[in-house]
Amino acid sequence: MSVAEFLRQRAVDVAVSGSYSLPRWYDCEGKLRSFACRTKRVSPFRMIVDVPVIGKVGERVTSYFQDFGEFQCTISATLKAGFLMELDMTRARRAWMSEKLTWLEKKQKDASVQELRRDARFVPQVSHTVLTLADGSSHPCFIIDVSTAGVAVSSEYDPAIGTPLAVGACVGRVIRKFDYGFAVKFAEKQDRDDLTRLIVRAPLLKSA
Repeated sequence: MSVAEFLRQRAVDVAVSGSYSLPRWYDCEGKLRSFACRTKRVSPFRMIVDVPVIGKVGERVTSYFQDFGEFQCTISATLKAGFLMELDMTRARRAWMSEKLTWLEKKQKDASVQELRRDARFVPQVSHTVLTLADGSSHPCFIIDVSTAGVAVSSEYDPAIGTPLAVGACVGRVIRKFDYGFAVKFAEKQDRDDLTRLIVRAPLLKSA
């Protein structure tokens, strides 16, 4: 199915954090790499996900989401910063998924939860930014979440702990690595109201 066709179908626009792995991506130890991702639009049959590494149409994907669990999927279309996945599941699980989406849709409209944990980690509306290294080189990355003290990202680039770099305009250092990304601690604590403006940077276009 095409993305345009899916956008005309009944689905829920909801952001649920997760992780995924592609069949051809391995780390230096030969282990299958995982990357962070986030849903943008979901139905009981398919979903659009925002990702740091885009797979190919027809590839099988193993994914896991906090609110949905694990899926075996097939990529049916790609976007600039994501792809459309066809979900393989039983009829019973599709029924459960439908009920879960109805609940999530109601929950995200509940104004009482909008201002909770103001100083905690949050997810910016724009998911992609740029890492800039000390040598001036840059790499695209996916923002998992961010706080005034640091940011968690997922990227094809795999730095060592202690690597100094900038995430957008915020300078920091890699302090921790996990299965599908790494954490950067800012050199200085940031103002929460300025974070999205400072963090989000579009990749520079190369001139012809």
